[in-house]
Amino acid sequence: MTIQEKLQIIQKLSGLSQENLAHELHVSFATLNSWINNRSQPHQKKLQKINDLFTKYTKLDLGDDQDNLNKKELILAKQTSQYTSNKNILTLINSRPDVRDQFILSATYNTNRLEGSTLTEDETAAVIFRNQTLSNKHLIEHLEAKNHQTSLEFLLKYLEKNRINEELILKLHSILMNGILDNAGLYRNHGVRIVGSNVPTANHIRIPDLMRELVQEINQKTKDIIRQVTQIHSKFEQIHPFSDGNGRIGRLILSAMLILSNLPPVIIQAREKELYLKYLRKSQLKNDFSDLEDLVCDAILNSFRIIN
Repeated sequence: MTIQEKLQIIQKLSGLSQENLAHELHVSFATLNSWINNRSQPHQKKLQKINDLFTKYTKLDLGDDQDNLNKKELILAKQTSQYTSNKNILTLINSRPDVRDQFILSATYNTNRLEGSTLTEDETAAVIFRNQTLSNKHLIEHLEAKNHQTSLEFLLKYLEKNRINEELILKLHSILMNGILDNAGLYRNHGVRIVGSNVPTANHIRIPDLMRELVQEINQKTKDIIRQVTQIHSKFEQIHPFSDGNGRIGRLILSAMLILSNLPPVIIQAREKELYLKYLRKSQLKNDFSDLEDLVCDAILNSFRIIN
């Protein structure tokens, strides 16, 4: 695990700002920033201090032989253990308007940005929370923001009493693409290609059967939830069941699976778009999910920071 990864995990788990973390390490803000951005490396004494903080916040021994992904999964397990069946992640989110709204804003801004939206995070907040109309932005971008907000709000309430099923997936799509697509809430009835990718998509005739099979896989119990959600996400995006909106629906399903496993919704950051698409293609073409799993772990750690 690199120094940069250790520092990022310490920040995520501790909630410390860079300024406070620098104070904790007895270095200047500029020095810490240089370490985080890999412009310089700490000396041995400072490296030991970083390792001590890492152990303090993760309760993991850096001397073991577990790989980076395994370590991150253990960190997630420790974070999750504090939330019981009576006070789980979903209950916390739905009972705390500040936490819920932050998730909705961050998820809506980033997922739409991944699909090409030009709205900034502040503009997204203006549209979804204050119902503002931005004169310099297209109507479609307003609809995409409001529809995603409504989709996520619906999902958070739905999961209080229900599992994931095909009806939910179609309902989410009908909300997400309301006023945007004529076939919102319906599977595509034509061929489609993923723009900028050589990943083959499913024949539209097979989509209903493939989606029924996928829902069965979604509801199978597993000990390795990160691997399961990553594989499901990869498979859903390759099926590409809708004529548009597949990325956003896929990430909503990913979040739903995590929530039902008492983990926070995942938010893939817009700035990680190239890596996300690269790792997704790697999983689909080479059946190698390791990088995508690692990205999902980091995204969940970021979400824990919102909760904590």
